[in-house]
Amino acid sequence: MSASGGHKAILAAFLANTGIAVTKFIAWLVSGSASMLAEAVHSVADAGNQLLLFFGGRQAKREADREHPFGYGRERYVYAFVVAIILFSLGGLFSIYEGVDKLRNPHELTNAWVPLTVLAIAIVLESFSLRTAVKESNKIRGAQTWVQFVRRAKAPELPVVLLEDIAALLGLVFALFGVGLTVLTGNTTFDAIGTLMIGALLIVVAIILGIETKSLLVGEGANEADLGRIEEAILSGPEAERIIHMKTLYLGPDELLVAAKIGFHADQRLQQVATAVNVIERRVRDAVPAARVIYLEPDIYVDPNLHAPPTDAIVIKGLE
Repeated sequence: MSASGGHKAILAAFLANTGIAVTKFIAWLVSGSASMLAEAVHSVADAGNQLLLFFGGRQAKREADREHPFGYGRERYVYAFVVAIILFSLGGLFSIYEGVDKLRNPHELTNAWVPLTVLAIAIVLESFSLRTAVKESNKIRGAQTWVQFVRRAKAPELPVVLLEDIAALLGLVFALFGVGLTVLTGNTTFDAIGTLMIGALLIVVAIILGIETKSLLVGEGANEADLGRIEEAILSGPEAERIIHMKTLYLGPDELLVAAKIGFHADQRLQQVATAVNVIERRVRDAVPAARVIYLEPDIYVDPNLHAPPTDAIVIKGLE
């Protein structure tokens, strides 16, 4: 993922959500709408989300050290997970609490035109934020569907912002539903129902983001397309006979670890093997630029269906 593209989407979302949150709190104070308060909390959670994503991105750029020899790339996953579990969950639970309280202790809305105006303006602003996220995502989405993009993206920023903006627009529609029907009917139950719908929406988003970022935290390997490119890069030259086995792991959104045991010809000298390994590494990096950490173990492939090799066979291992 382009860092500038992710930062651009985050910045657009942060500016929109900060302004909208302030406006929503004012509208809530003037009107007393529970839906308006739930939406204000929603926008605060969204703005906090962007701050954490920015902070996580900065932390992830720290140089590797003895304690973290592979660097801090997964910091971005950690902060995205914190966003999902804490901000959205707490925001959702708070909104549900407000909705239940409004059902038990109803009170009429005042100056209802204020929240309606704010909601209409917020829908326009959130649409611009979503448009930016969609535009930046399309640059790297390729032929993937949106569901595939969210599920397979290794950089969490754009999928998080996309889901957040979609949830924000749906939340605004729910709030407009609650406030609008309350104004038309005079029944404040609709305002409480809108608040409950916003709370449920936030919790659903928290669950989806939590599941996706958990998978990244546990560790994901290269996708099928990149695996194919890596295998082709290893075997496209005359150096290696076959890949005995290979494993990949994303150390961060932009850094892929490739570890493979490769079968070489039995009559090759040590210098030839070392040169071949370097050539293969260059091809792999050209094919998949994210493959920055590569460990190749030369070996002599022995067909398990044949008899064991003679005891004096030379096996070269551990050469980097």
